Parts: sequence; structure tokens; C-alpha cells
Amino acid sequence: MILGIDIGGANTKLASSDGSHTEIHYLPLWKSSLLPEVLKDIASRHKPEAVGVVMTGELADSFSDKDEGIQYIARAVEEAFADVWYIDSSGTPAREAKRSAAAANWAASAVLAGRDFGDCIFADTGSTTTDIIPVVNGAAACAKTDLERLCRGELIYAGALRTNLAALMDRVELRGCACRISSELFAITGDVYLLLGHISAEAYNCETPDGSGKDTGSARRRLARVVCADIHELSDEDLISIAEQAKQKQVSELAGALSGCAGKWKLERVVGCGLGEFLIEEACAKAGLGFTSVSQEYGHDISVVFPAYAAARIVSEKCF
Repeated sequence: MILGIDIGGANTKLASSDGSHTEIHYLPLWKSSLLPEVLKDIASRHKPEAVGVVMTGELADSFSDKDEGIQYIARAVEEAFADVWYIDSSGTPAREAKRSAAAANWAASAVLAGRDFGDCIFADTGSTTTDIIPVVNGAAACAKTDLERLCRGELIYAGALRTNLAALMDRVELRGCACRISSELFAITGDVYLLLGHISAEAYNCETPDGSGKDTGSARRRLARVVCADIHELSDEDLISIAEQAKQKQVSELAGALSGCAGKWKLERVVGCGLGEFLIEEACAKAGLGFTSVSQEYGHDISVVFPAYAAARIVSEKCF
């Protein structure tokens, strides 16, 4: 078995190269991380011939800089597995985890998307961020670092689970007025999409802002606090409206970024994956772009761990 492992700041995901096995582990690296122990457990259970590794977790603020983060991740991986390959921003496997491996999980995905789908915009909305990668002539045409991609509109720091609603909008329409919202961490996008039925309680795998439940009743209470209220002051219709407005704000921003990328690179089709694949589909409809669902092509379980799956495929095909 060849495994791909995508080590993020919040989640560590894995997939086998044949797509038969996937896992997601919530492992926030900014806390006391269990990453070394979890990787050793994965190695013990699966005994892979080799692993392909991509990462974004080096940015966690528990590290003084990216180099320290890369070294920590590489040490944990190499203590667990005997045969390790790292995929860097060029999309090619290498034995050493260099700085070019930082925040490069999109590169593995772009290689596979370009080969399987041709020229397209590859978009991945995960729990925390959204990658928007132009794929031209089988290769990623985007910038290579997160800083550069943020500057070019190829990275949106908003996802389908962990994003503070105050980072998406500063007011909502409520009872006929533009109501400003609190900047406290009262609710996250996971609450929005749980309430609207787009994600399950099981998919809501991070902590809730208030430490309470992952049910729709708890999500309602958290959303009410966004406008400094509680569920005795707001109706269900009010709360659904707040959630829908947050969703539409996210869809609109994503549609604008996709439109800009499509115009720049003369691309007409988006290949979308991730926990927030539904957001990409709606954004494509808004932007008038074609949409190909990774869930429909590979299955939902692969869609939510696509960079790990791509890393496994790259290693299995290029290194063996």
C-alpha cells in the first residue's frame, strides 16, 4: 500500500493510492500535538510500502517560523515511516523536506487534476481555506507561496468549518436594518453549514466556539451571539437568515475569485473538491463557469482528502 498524508495545522488526512482507504484526524498543531503518536499508529495499522507527504501545518503559531514547522513535521513523519517522499510546490516527489514543501498540498492536487481533467481551475474548499489553482497545459500556473497566492487571489483564507463569521462579514440584514455584528469568536462557518444542512455533526470535527454541542440547537445559540442576542430574542427565521447571508457572502467572494482566475487564464471549467465542494458548485453557477465535482468522479471520501490522495498517486506512479 502507498499512502498519501496531508498534514495541516488543524487536520491530518490520509488516503491510499487506490482510493480504498481514507482517514481524517483532527490534530491542531498549535496545541500539544499528538502528531508523532498518530503517525506511528497509522504506520503500525497500515504498514505502507511508502508514503507521499504534503503539508500546510508548518504555519502553526506554535512554531517560531516555517522552517521549524517543516522540521517538526518531517521528524514526526520519518520516525514513523521508513520510505518517505515529500511533494513540494513543483508537484514532484523528493526525499528531503525543503522550504519549497511548505504549504504545497495544492501542488499535488494540481498535478492530478491536470492529468485527469486537463486545463481547468482546481478549487479546494476545506475546513479553513480555499485554494484556487489555474491548471494550464497540465501544470499549476499559480504563485508558489501562500503570501504570493493571497496577493494574487489564488488563496482565500475562509473554509467550510473553522472560519469566524466576523472574518466573512461585518453586518447582516436583520429586521429591516443593517445590523453590525460582534467580532468575538461566537460562531464559525461550521455552525452555518450545520444549521443549513450542508455538513453533518460528524464532519464538524473541530471544537465549537463555546465548547458545547454539535447539534443544530447549539449552532442556533452560537449564531444568535454573533448579533449579541440569544435564542429568546431571535426567531428561527432570523437565525436561518443570518446563516444564509453568511453563506452567500462566502459564495460571492469565491465566485469573484474564480471569475478573475478564469478571465486571466482563459479557463471555463472548475474542478472542485473538499468539505465545501457545495460552495464551489454554487460559486461556479453564480460566475457562469462549468463545474466538475470530484465527489462524483472519485467519491465524497476522496474529495475531502484530495491532496493526500493526489500525493499517494504521485508517489505510486513516479517512484515505483
